[in-house]
Amino acid sequence: MSFDGIPGPMLAAFLAASFVLAVTPGPGVVYIVARTLAQGRGAGLASVAGVAAGNLCNAVGAALGLAALFAVSSLAFSVVKYAGAAYLLYLGIKALRRPAAIAAPGEFAPPHKRRIARDGFLVALLNPKTALFFAAFLPQFIDRAAGSTALQGALLGVVFVAVAACTDSAYVLAANLAGARLGRSPRFETIGRYAAAATYFGLGLFTAVTGSRNGR
Repeated sequence: MSFDGIPGPMLAAFLAASFVLAVTPGPGVVYIVARTLAQGRGAGLASVAGVAAGNLCNAVGAALGLAALFAVSSLAFSVVKYAGAAYLLYLGIKALRRPAAIAAPGEFAPPHKRRIARDGFLVALLNPKTALFFAAFLPQFIDRAAGSTALQGALLGVVFVAVAACTDSAYVLAANLAGARLGRSPRFETIGRYAAAATYFGLGLFTAVTGSRNGR
């Protein structure tokens, strides 16, 4: 049994490794959990969709050689890295400025899921460390004798992103349950906004000062 030329045992090993890596909390998980605690389950799931789309672009880009460009060009890597860090800082400022206005006491305005998904997409896309991670991880499971390595890499990237989306969704449900237990009061909403802002600022600084390690 094989998956587009990838032997079954190798695919099983890839799925196991992907699950372990995806379930391990990283900057992407922190971002998604912060969104969920600040704006609820819908916002968290929208973030998962956006982050998954951004990671998918990085995976396909890595398979097609984008990561090789980042590996040899420090300028390209730095431009994308600092653009991503700046966008995270922008999200932090936006979270601090978000009004706590509500339609009625105890009712919060629904989050704009398209904007949240867009933010998640850009946060994931503007992280060149993710492309480098895929470039280092995916080749370990590619059978060079089975056909196009680029196609195999892209397919494995899709599988990894799907696994990560499932584990990220589980984090959203857990964070939403924790938020429900804490209660949805105006004070909780304010705390959530400040916590989300602190998370964005922290992730922005982390992105700016770290090297080419796994940024998921």
